[in-house]
Amino acid sequence: MKVGLLGFGVVGRGFYDIVATRDDIAVAKVVCLEDISLPDAEVTRDFQSVLADDSIDTVVEAMGGLHPAYEFVRAAIEAGKNVVTSNKALVCTFYDELIPLAQAKGVKFRCTAAVGGGICWLSELERARRVQKILRVGGIMNGTCNYILDSMTRLGLGYDEALKQAQALGYAEANPTTDVDGIDTWHKVILSSNIAFGVSLDAAQVPAAGIRNITAEDVEQFKAHGYVCKLVSTGICKDGVYSAYVQPTLFETCEPEATIPTNYNLITLVGEHSGRQSFYGQGAGRYPTAYNVVQDCVDLLSGKSFYAPYGAKVTIDNSAAMCYYIRGNFPADKVAERWGNAVITTPVSVEFVHAWLKENPDAFIAALNTGWNEA
Repeated sequence: MKVGLLGFGVVGRGFYDIVATRDDIAVAKVVCLEDISLPDAEVTRDFQSVLADDSIDTVVEAMGGLHPAYEFVRAAIEAGKNVVTSNKALVCTFYDELIPLAQAKGVKFRCTAAVGGGICWLSELERARRVQKILRVGGIMNGTCNYILDSMTRLGLGYDEALKQAQALGYAEANPTTDVDGIDTWHKVILSSNIAFGVSLDAAQVPAAGIRNITAEDVEQFKAHGYVCKLVSTGICKDGVYSAYVQPTLFETCEPEATIPTNYNLITLVGEHSGRQSFYGQGAGRYPTAYNVVQDCVDLLSGKSFYAPYGAKVTIDNSAAMCYYIRGNFPADKVAERWGNAVITTPVSVEFVHAWLKENPDAFIAALNTGWNEA
């Protein structure tokens, strides 16, 4: 396999280092804006030179962001080159365009590192759905948020202090919006659900609530009642009805999610035959992420393409009800009890709570876990 590598940052450099030890994959060209020199690959700023090189059969996109990553990936597919990417925002945003295009052009497309970093999550979904219907997917998918919440819970830090610590360690960006507002997790659960259920979720109907407004006082209330807060994604297919959302969720201290430390992930599927299966590991990092990019290239060599056939667009039904911890001016007729300056609601729909949160952006919500074994 001859590879045109787009980007030479954290993941791109990790990919280059790993394949340097292999004899079945070689990096022929690297598209990079920095002036670097490599002993065994041409470095260029011109992506067109990759497209024009007939010896390059696979493009590995490790640039991140939507543009020009989208234009480069689409052009590579149009040129008949296979694509491997770790870019969850790219795949999720352009899912309805890129996946059918790759299938129409007869090229292979893989993106395992886009969800779970070093966890082989999407490839495990691929295996699971071959022999059973998948009923539910999701879990802890963002290491930055898990680090912040874990530090607040175990070390008693405030949100701002925990965030600064995460930034100092390189777990959080200088602008952490994508992580702490749940956007990164939102991309991941949509992509996971599409593959697990063989559909294309209407992303505009999938709500996401993050952890930006959590306080040390909230965490102390959780502890006092035997709970730990985690940012969790959920995708459900039940009787042909699809539900999907991202929100902080409270787990009893004995539950697996409650024990996940620092920047680790715990991603789960529930299958009709297998029941619950959970996958634990590093959700990010140079070599864990690059490892899965290389795995995708090896899968291409064995003939694998995308994880599931492209499915039809489906709407979201978030009418299912659950109880929430809410700090904010929530309707009094939906309050069951008080925890300090917050309330526990009567069962209310996910749709209602997220709509209310849009009108009350300074509030904080956390669902009381209903159990992963319930599909």
